[in-house]
Amino acid sequence: MIHIVFQESDIVALQKSFDLDDSLKGDVFQIKDDFAVGPLENIYIAEGIEIRKQWWRDILAGGDYDGMVDTGIVDDNGTVSSLIERLENNPEEYIWIWAAPNKHDVCGYYWLVSQLKPYQGRIFILYLHNLPFLNDQGKLFYPLNLFEIPAREFIKAKRLAREITVSEFEIDPDEWTRICNEHRGVRLLEGGKKLVQEDYDYFDTELKRYITADWQKASKIIHSFLGRAKQLTGDAYLLWRLKVMLGLNMFDVQGKVGAMKEFELKTPSAS
Repeated sequence: MIHIVFQESDIVALQKSFDLDDSLKGDVFQIKDDFAVGPLENIYIAEGIEIRKQWWRDILAGGDYDGMVDTGIVDDNGTVSSLIERLENNPEEYIWIWAAPNKHDVCGYYWLVSQLKPYQGRIFILYLHNLPFLNDQGKLFYPLNLFEIPAREFIKAKRLAREITVSEFEIDPDEWTRICNEHRGVRLLEGGKKLVQEDYDYFDTELKRYITADWQKASKIIHSFLGRAKQLTGDAYLLWRLKVMLGLNMFDVQGKVGAMKEFELKTPSAS
């Protein structure tokens, strides 16, 4: 059995359940890119893949993750090649895709499933949309991320596994193609597996709310956003948006505009 998850924290959470249920044991792979942001056009051919890589290089340049694109840490295309090779070499092999109701997981699902159509019947989905679980205190909750689920609850969750249908292998790749061709920068989960798209500056209005008349490090502003905002994204993307706004002279700044802890911002001083 092969498990697919979309966040690093999901790996540890899922693996803890293996000690409780041998039937869950399998290799866990992560799709690492955040397909909820950035360009998607021609995402499966060399040209589109390189355009996306260059976009990430530009976003991460001078920040906390500068140079990460070229380290090989993120190689989702290589991961998919490995998965397909295993499916080809072992007719008994099958895949469980775990997805929680958040835009990151759903976008990753669409990107992945569009490449696995030849293996219909061996690809299963466990989508946790609108499903209740018990937390560590025994209280009912609706997780938005896989890693929020206690290990014992994965044993219950496995009953949700179902084959991705022939119809889904037709409809979902078509929906993903439509999304990829809209040339928007931000994707949001509206409900179920329905994604809507916004422009690259979508988070700016909310992000600006955390910039005050007092000097604050960019890291504090970003962490305030991540702790309170309803629609979230990665800290690297938010750091890039702060830099874009600084380039438009929207705020006062002091320090080296680089990593999150290297510079401070505040609202403009009165003339």
